[in-house]
Amino acid sequence: MTEDSQRNFRSVYYEKVGFRGVEEKKSLEILLKDDRLDIEKLCTFSQRFPLPSMYRALVWKVLLGILPPHHESHAKVMTYRKEQYSDVLHALKVIRFVSDATPQVEVYLRMYQLESGKLPRSSSFPLPKALEQYLNLEDSRLLTHLKMCSAVSKLPYDLWFKRCFAGCLPESSLQRVWDKVVSGSCKILVFVAVEILLTFKIKVMAIPQDSSDAIVSKAIDLWHKHCGTPVHSS
Repeated sequence: MTEDSQRNFRSVYYEKVGFRGVEEKKSLEILLKDDRLDIEKLCTFSQRFPLPSMYRALVWKVLLGILPPHHESHAKVMTYRKEQYSDVLHALKVIRFVSDATPQVEVYLRMYQLESGKLPRSSSFPLPKALEQYLNLEDSRLLTHLKMCSAVSKLPYDLWFKRCFAGCLPESSLQRVWDKVVSGSCKILVFVAVEILLTFKIKVMAIPQDSSDAIVSKAIDLWHKHCGTPVHSS
């Protein structure tokens, strides 16, 4: 039996007995052993599979450019990053975009916007329009009902799209969403919002712990349905 056929046999066997993640974890470990990490392959892996929790922080840091692809540079770069964090935070406080009372998730957002030259003068983002577009495709009657009730403008867009569901979904579900965001697909946020509306209708803020994983799984299915699985979905 060839090595490829052995691997395929193991994959099928593990999946049948409920251990599909075993082969995925091994594949990721092989990618992480390279002296120079392959960003494209890590992106593709993150788009296709949930990241194992023990490697999530490292992969996120590499994909976000916080750490370089070369392992030997990680310690020195992290020292520079801590100094950079202090400088950027101080700058945001000086220009009064954040204060000591600002929620941490918003602080991180403002830091990213400042460094990338996208710090807004006013809050505006296109994701709410995309939400209406895909909700109309999935359930036009629900969208019509929300508009008739003047509820569309009252949806928690800041919580969903500016904070990327931080403080809305439990951590285990949130990590699966952020795997997609970090690897280049912010549009997954739209499909999580769509699935919340489809699942709970008007009660969008009452999300029980035991339903959140199902919502995220269905949202990822919607994302695949409408966007496919490109390495860098928008």
